[in-house]
Amino acid sequence: MRLLLLSDIHANQTALEAVLSDAESKRHEQVIHLGDALGYGPHPREVLDTLRDLDAVCVMGNHDQMLLDYAEGRREIKESIVSQALLWQLERLSERDVAWVRTWRDGIDDPDVGARYRHGTPVSLDDYTDSVTAARDAFQQWQGRLGFVGHTHAPSVYATLNAPVGEWIKHQAFQEGGSYMVPPSARVILNPGSVGQPRDGNPRASYAIFDSVRGHFEVFRVAYNIGRAQEAALNAGLPQVLAARLAIGK
Repeated sequence: MRLLLLSDIHANQTALEAVLSDAESKRHEQVIHLGDALGYGPHPREVLDTLRDLDAVCVMGNHDQMLLDYAEGRREIKESIVSQALLWQLERLSERDVAWVRTWRDGIDDPDVGARYRHGTPVSLDDYTDSVTAARDAFQQWQGRLGFVGHTHAPSVYATLNAPVGEWIKHQAFQEGGSYMVPPSARVILNPGSVGQPRDGNPRASYAIFDSVRGHFEVFRVAYNIGRAQEAALNAGLPQVLAARLAIGK
């Protein structure tokens, strides 16, 4: 099985289109989206339409969950750029769109691949797998071998031995893209980075392909028309910082 791994699109259709164009030449059988299709950006309907067309397996992200909470009156509205973007998006999504997001699960175990898909860590929607310490905690709570996560907006791999978790935790980042072969004796947490809002200092969109037969994980960084995405965000009346940050990858 070859998986096309997407995460944290954040309603940036311009970046998503560039990623899908780049991925056309790379064979894959299934699209996995690891959460946060929504939030921040100007294209919520377009992104959801595209994910539906791809027949993507989607897991719940924290921004996706927050939008549902607003839709169902479970969350108090606060003055923040996160809330402003989500409320703007909610006004533009159809009942069908919201109903589809409601079907997304907080984590999926895939027995065919032998993997868990979740947004934050293999054991949490909201926590971040963003340090060796965080990865060690996740490995201690979860005994699986392959975990795919997003949320940090930074492509990376954390690995430990397939044994009781000790001090041996290795980290590899993919700021410029790159590949990683999963060792037979390791357990790993793999992050494809963010399609729509990278935060590792590289503004290019990030995605990954995973070959489950070879155990091969490869991250690709894709240039896209950031100016067009910024213009769409500003024309929508979204906070200027959400447009500005796209150019610096922060």
